[in-house]
Amino acid sequence: MANSIPEVSKRRRLSQNDNDNHNHNQLQQQPLLPGLPDHIAQACLSLVDPTTLYSVCRSWRRVIYTRSFPPFLSLYALLSCSSSNSIQFYNFDPVSSKWGALPSMPPDPPLRLFLRHPAFISRNLPIQSVSASGNLILLAATTHNFSPALPRPLNFDLSTSSWHFGPPLATPRRWCAAGTLRGAVYVASGIGSHFSVNVARSVERWDLSKKNNSTSPNGSEYLGWEWEWERVSSLRDGRFSRDAIDAVGWRGKLCMVNVKGDALKDGVVYDAEKDTWQDMPEGMIAGWTGPVAAMDEDVMYVVDEAKGALRRYDPGRDAWHQILESESLKGADQIAAGGGRVCAVCRGRIVVVDVAAPRPRVWDVETPSGLEAVAIHILPRMCQLV
Repeated sequence: MANSIPEVSKRRRLSQNDNDNHNHNQLQQQPLLPGLPDHIAQACLSLVDPTTLYSVCRSWRRVIYTRSFPPFLSLYALLSCSSSNSIQFYNFDPVSSKWGALPSMPPDPPLRLFLRHPAFISRNLPIQSVSASGNLILLAATTHNFSPALPRPLNFDLSTSSWHFGPPLATPRRWCAAGTLRGAVYVASGIGSHFSVNVARSVERWDLSKKNNSTSPNGSEYLGWEWEWERVSSLRDGRFSRDAIDAVGWRGKLCMVNVKGDALKDGVVYDAEKDTWQDMPEGMIAGWTGPVAAMDEDVMYVVDEAKGALRRYDPGRDAWHQILESESLKGADQIAAGGGRVCAVCRGRIVVVDVAAPRPRVWDVETPSGLEAVAIHILPRMCQLV
């Protein structure tokens, strides 16, 4: 036949495949550290910075992505296409300096999340997400007809690299305050399909740290968690339904304000142990001039969106102390803190500040081509082989 492959070429190709398989198997069988069992070698390698291991050899590179290796922190970002309404979650691996798309969200039921709407030319509609207990959780968004887009949260579990729907909210909402505290997710205030004082004052909590072995009412979509949201003490009024706000978990309390930026605002603090609300300290609210995040729920940072100043809160003096000021941080929309870094979304860009260094450093993380950052989170890396 005219299209048949010559016998010599077949033998050469088969020989090449055999050599490739042999080299792969040989690589798989090589010890991580000569003279040591692999489990002891892994214990030794876990003491080395993963960036160093990644650059040495493929077998060590594989080790840092296994479940037995201490997980390093990665950046998870909600990215949007600048020319459409499409959104996608991505993961940035700081060791390999590579972006990778998370698995696609479940197609059923279809999600209709609007980031841009003809009625809001000058701003984007909020899409609110949080992170807690190794999970990335999509909580609130808006549909094309200005109704809540999520009747229940959509959760990405890093341990299984899969999406699952969470328990239904008692009241689906948008333009709310959303945050986490000690492994629990909170949504407060906001509006549903229309404004209601009861919704604007209500607060719901979903505790991801509580486990059970029961099945959800409609199957097993959120098997393993307590599948009910629970009501906690209500806000005293509906003033916190004006904007989509990040509620910040800090030292056993949940802190939030009712508007973003440098505008005159109200602030409240929720005590989780006492289930009570109180006014935010004067110094805290005075310095809340941009997005805020807390490192390990212990040290609180703010980026002044107008001045590009990064500040740290001192609870003893009820004051914010400036760390640095940078043009790169101007226009900050949202920040996340973890692993000695403060990461900010600034007009679609991602800016990182190393606050653990003796002299804090600032640099940009370039997003994938054609995509802009909407929100960011800092969480442990996913388990995978490379």
